[in-house]
Formats: sequence, structure tokens, C-alpha cells
Amino acid sequence: MTLPSLQWIEPVVEAARAQAGTADGLPVVVVRVDQQRLYVWEDGKVTEIFDVSTSERGIGNENGTYKTPLGLHRIAERFGDGAERGTVFRARANTGEIAEILTGEGERSQRDNITSRILWLEGLEPGLNRGGSIDSYHRYIYIHGTDEEGRIGQPASEGCVRMRNDDVIELFPRLPVGTLVVILNGPDYETGRILPV
Repeated sequence: MTLPSLQWIEPVVEAARAQAGTADGLPVVVVRVDQQRLYVWEDGKVTEIFDVSTSERGIGNENGTYKTPLGLHRIAERFGDGAERGTVFRARANTGEIAEILTGEGERSQRDNITSRILWLEGLEPGLNRGGSIDSYHRYIYIHGTDEEGRIGQPASEGCVRMRNDDVIELFPRLPVGTLVVILNGPDYETGRILPV
């Protein structure tokens, strides 16, 4: 895989931390919708890049659109610690079911299964992804595993950020509650919005 230039990411991370008012040493996750990639920024550098899938309906913040919301978020809740790879979650509860992981290109399961781990995102930008009908948390926007691994790397979700199961299991312990997550559709991040106190 040819890696893209990473010069754009440090200003994005710095702007996100400044806007959120935190420099707590936690990693920062940046999801690039245009690339279908998730970047992990730790200790002043990109430490990992994962292929992901955002919404097959594009970007948007309105409830009921099944689109992926842009902007600054944080991880509000985490589910699935210790669950077996491929475990299916419904309403964030472990069902005990293990999904068949589909790895064929474009192969689809019968439902939008959420598997292995869940990182529930809370929007931090009023008017963009927080409050009213655009609230990412109330829209149940997650980073999570999927049983449709063959579709990773292309828009395929119903609004969430899908990852391969092994990838989300690997990443999960490193992203505690409070970790910032920026979702972008390009290399730039607009700053200056008013955040809640």
C-alpha cells in the first residue's frame, strides 16, 4: 500500500486539541472520509493507519440520513472489552452470537452487524454534530467492527465508521473514553466553533 503524505495531519491534531481545550496526552484519531482511512496520532506522530468504511450514503449530520457526520468528536463510551472476535452486538449488548466474517469483495451480510468492539462517539460541535437532530451521540455513531470485511476501504456503512475486527480489537485498548476523534472529508479542519463548557 502506498502511503499518502502525512504533512496535513499535525495541524489537524493541534487544531482539534486547541478547540477541545485538551492536551492530555491521549491519542487523537483522524478519519479521512475521502480516503476511507483512519489515522492514529500518538506521541507526536502517526503510529497506525487503518482502512475503514464510512457511510455508503456520503457525509451528513442529520438524523435519519444514515450519513457519516463530520467534525470534532470524542469517545464517550466503550463496549466489548474481552469479547470474542466477531461477537455480534445489538443495542451495545453482547448477544453471544459470533458472526461469519465475509471477506469476499463486495460481499454483504443480511443485516448491518456490529461486531467485536464499539467506540461510541459524542459530537463536540454545536450546530454541526451536537444537539437537536444532528447529534452524533443520539444518532448512535460508532467506530466498530463489521462482518462485511470485504467492503472495508469503500463507503459501505449506515453512518458509522467500520473497521476490520482484528484492527478494532487491536486499537480498542489504546483509545480510552475522552479520546478525540476528528472526521474529515479532506486534509483541512475548520476551527473556531464554540464548544460547550
